[in-house]
Formats: sequence, C-alpha cells, structure tokens
Amino acid sequence: MGEYLLDVSEDLVYPELGKQHRHLLLSIALRIKELRKNAGITQEDFYLHTNIHIARIETGKQNISVSTLQRICGYLGVSIQDFFLQLKE
Repeated sequence: MGEYLLDVSEDLVYPELGKQHRHLLLSIALRIKELRKNAGITQEDFYLHTNIHIARIETGKQNISVSTLQRICGYLGVSIQDFFLQLKE
C-alpha cells in the first residue's frame, strides 16, 4: 500500500478487516486529513471545536461511525455525499 503516507502497516490496522475494508478506512482517513489541512485547521483546533480526537482517525488507527464522519464533514464544510464522491480509490 505504497500510495498511503501513513506510518501504519495494513496488517496492524484492524487485522480482522479484509484488505478492501482496510483500504476504505485508510482512504477515508487520508481524505479527512486532506480536507483539514486544506482548511488550515490544526488537529488541536479541530479537537477544541469538535471534541473529536482527529489524529487517530487520520492515521487510520480508529474506525469511525457514520455519525462521527457526518460531524467531521459538517465542521470541514463538506457534505458527506461530496466527501465520498472525492474519495480516492
């Protein structure tokens, strides 16, 4: 999985998940990180405004619920539909 710029082995991230599911989780993590950085929001500010620890999510070490993803998208100013449309394969 050389396309990911994360310091995590795919076998260490939810080893019970299949390769396709791990790929999706890491794609979501990278998309969140990209949106946050493009918005100029630090991880600390993100936490202070949302009470969501974004660091573990952005590294793919924490699986998130759809409701948490919706909160993240809302804070970053993107609809959940647009979030998934722009997800990199």
